[in-house]
Amino acid sequence: MSTSSLKTALYSLQRRDWGYVGEFRAMASPCEILIACDQLDIADDMLDMAVTEALRIEHKYSRFIAQNCLWQLNHAYGHKQLIDEETWQLLAFAKQCFQLSDGLFDISAGPLMELWRFDPKAQLPEHARILAAKALVGFERIEFDSRHIEMPSGMKLDFGGVAKEYAVDRVAYELAECYPDIPVLVNFGGDIACPVPKVNPWQVGIEDPRHLDRAASVLAISQGALATSGDTRRFFEVDGKRYGHIVDPRTGYPVVHAPRSVTVLGPNCVTAGMLATMAMLQGQDAEAFLQQQDVKFSIFR
Repeated sequence: MSTSSLKTALYSLQRRDWGYVGEFRAMASPCEILIACDQLDIADDMLDMAVTEALRIEHKYSRFIAQNCLWQLNHAYGHKQLIDEETWQLLAFAKQCFQLSDGLFDISAGPLMELWRFDPKAQLPEHARILAAKALVGFERIEFDSRHIEMPSGMKLDFGGVAKEYAVDRVAYELAECYPDIPVLVNFGGDIACPVPKVNPWQVGIEDPRHLDRAASVLAISQGALATSGDTRRFFEVDGKRYGHIVDPRTGYPVVHAPRSVTVLGPNCVTAGMLATMAMLQGQDAEAFLQQQDVKFSIFR
């Protein structure tokens, strides 16, 4: 396949009256870049940068890709492993999330996430298997510094709660660094960053979980970020009971009484995503938790 054919297969770029919109798929999500620029060559370069960086992060940290960086860490069987600076920074952020959430936000919940499948045909995992997996979870047992990591044999990391938001911020940062005068909106599956101020704010729709693909409200964003966490698309039902994809590491089961979705505005996407996920993990106390954080948010139940 030629380079141009490969690029066409990866993404599309369409002209709009205000600029260009680029679309592609990464991290199991539809992704788009809105570019307030009327120059095709610049828009194409910006989209190419976004696709390259998003796929790099996905290929490095997806738990579904064998032999990648995360796979190597998860198959170290208790042995100390070398890590690079990027992985160390993500682990440091995950540690902060773990501490701020009193252990609810735990990326070491990989063994539990392997048990749960969130599609219409999914079944409840056996309780004994959940208990066995839960015994392998516990970020406090991980030892790491800027060069090494060591975790108990059988423990597996899952960066699913931070990687997409991190990718949004990385793409937004790179685009703003290379094209500081061109406003863009980076949107990966509803996680959004707008790094360059825009005179006429972007209009961002907040999806109504009761009517998918319809906006319940519209936010005007000139600069900043927002992230959404919820179970509107990843859930299953058994005997009339709904099981969302946010799993409580203390019980091994999906969080009970959680909102259908939580959207948080923040200075960057990883911060907004952290708070949105933490709010989901709070269950019925989600609203009270976010009010204490002094951030703008929207919750649907």
